[in-house]
Amino acid sequence: MDDAEALQRLAAARVGRFASITPDGQPHVVAVTFAVIGLNIVHMVDEKPKTTHHLQRLQNVETLPVASLLVDHYDEDWHQLWWARVDGEVTIEKDGGNWWEARSRLKGKYRQYRNTPPSGPAIFLSIDRLTYWEHG
Repeated sequence: MDDAEALQRLAAARVGRFASITPDGQPHVVAVTFAVIGLNIVHMVDEKPKTTHHLQRLQNVETLPVASLLVDHYDEDWHQLWWARVDGEVTIEKDGGNWWEARSRLKGKYRQYRNTPPSGPAIFLSIDRLTYWEHG
């Protein structure tokens, strides 16, 4: 696998694990739906039930704007295993052109968003570093 294939596999993945750091320095990981837009990975706060609207991941990246996103493929045939991870800086958009583009991309990738598109903040993770592995 090379960079292009790793990005292609990452973009096609249906779920990723978004990892950030809490204000008190603890790791925090949450599963997210996402899309690739240029040199960014984006996910949005959607309408699925949540215990609060001020999510921990938002607090985390507002305090320390760095994160990672990991996608992987598991198979009982371990020759099929692979993973890809993006590390980078985070920005949050609550409106504007980038927010609308994020919403449009997510609606295009996930049919569940076509009837109830996300309306919360968009979290953009820049692809500053790409790391990947596959079973050889």
